[in-house]
Amino acid sequence: MAAVLLILASTSRYRRELLARLGLPFEVEAPSVDESARPGELPPALALRLAGEKARAVSRRRPDSLVIGSDQTATLDGVVAIGKPGDREGAREQLRAASGRTLHFHTALCVTRARDGFEQFAQAATRVRFRRLDDAEIERYLTLEPAFDCVGGAKAEGLGIALLEAIEGDDPTALVGLPLIALAAMLRAAGVSPLGPAPAAS
Repeated sequence: MAAVLLILASTSRYRRELLARLGLPFEVEAPSVDESARPGELPPALALRLAGEKARAVSRRRPDSLVIGSDQTATLDGVVAIGKPGDREGAREQLRAASGRTLHFHTALCVTRARDGFEQFAQAATRVRFRRLDDAEIERYLTLEPAFDCVGGAKAEGLGIALLEAIEGDDPTALVGLPLIALAAMLRAAGVSPLGPAPAAS
């Protein structure tokens, strides 16, 4: 199999759309790893471990390519772990629970290349504060934008922004699932820049 510059170890359409913003050619490959938490494993540690496992699983098969792995976990008020709702009822319950409270998102990133042992990790934290929501608003939102595959039940890059009071974090793309500020820095460290090579000195 021929080497490619970048491989995204994810089947998430949101991560694929984010990576495309950098304008670099890439392929997508499913990492096929067990994403279950270990006993006592905290959400930030889980995200970091899974980002590494996803990247390494693909890198073992594609050792000449830079492989990007990412994972995201979330907690409500920093305590209760929150996952993807999966269906309308799950999204309804998540939005009711989040009403007037704060979701803490932990997004982890790993870039690795097996051929030369390059590997870097990064994490980005994002706090999402929901305004108080009544059941009628929640139902209208879920009809207009059924974000059943989004942690917390709201798509902040879409209509879900109308449910929020504030988003706090260093990288707005981290909330969607792939922190591009950290990723661009890691790619530069690996010898790849979205801006291309530096111009020769005149």
